[in-house]
Amino acid sequence: MKKTALFYLMTVTVMLTACKHHYEVAGIQRSRILIDARYDANPDQRAAEFLKPYRHKVDSVMGPIVGRSAKYMTAQRPEGTLSNLLADILVWAAKEYGEQPAFGLYNIGGVRADLPKGNVTYGDVLDVAPFENKIAFITLKGDVLLDLFRQIASTGGEGLSHSVRMVITQDLQLKSVTINGQPIDPQKDYRIATIDYLLGGTDKMEAFKRGTDINSPKDASNNTRFIIMNYFREMTKQGREVDSNIEGRVTVER
Repeated sequence: MKKTALFYLMTVTVMLTACKHHYEVAGIQRSRILIDARYDANPDQRAAEFLKPYRHKVDSVMGPIVGRSAKYMTAQRPEGTLSNLLADILVWAAKEYGEQPAFGLYNIGGVRADLPKGNVTYGDVLDVAPFENKIAFITLKGDVLLDLFRQIASTGGEGLSHSVRMVITQDLQLKSVTINGQPIDPQKDYRIATIDYLLGGTDKMEAFKRGTDINSPKDASNNTRFIIMNYFREMTKQGREVDSNIEGRVTVER
């Protein structure tokens, strides 16, 4: 299997009790089965033959290389190399929409796989961004933006672009935050590049509900997976591998 230790089969057994014709849930049990390379040692030949006609088609779609990654990258809290990269890519893409955001925000929950080192394929990017989330832009007043950062602090951190530096306390409270080295002015408007999924206040980021001047293109070409691929292709044209580092964008106070 292509990725080991990343995919799990969740099995849920629901036990029901019968009382005449009425059923109620009495309890739930679940287990997690690791699907990894051990299953490749003795493949089921009948299953392999059944899948063979489809494998070529799938590989032709998922296999094309879009660029190269300088290292194995992950999305994690309070800060991760992949979550940093994705937030930066949103800012990079903004110029195509006539936007100049102060920063980019990509939620950790929207990142569903790690990025491999070396060649990165269409399928790798699809694993990272499997949803139909699209790039979006929104304006928050400074006082509302501070609420957003408090909400981000309560989650332990999200993917934030290079311009942000925020410090979270051990009990997940916002201690400080700056954008481009400057404290947030409660009366100033701030433009943010993010994904449309968050505009409704999901993932605990309810401050977005108070945003204005939303630019949220709906065409499929604005899907984040295509924007990520475009970034990789652009870096390839420049003869560069895609890289990202931990920079102290989000830190937890010790």
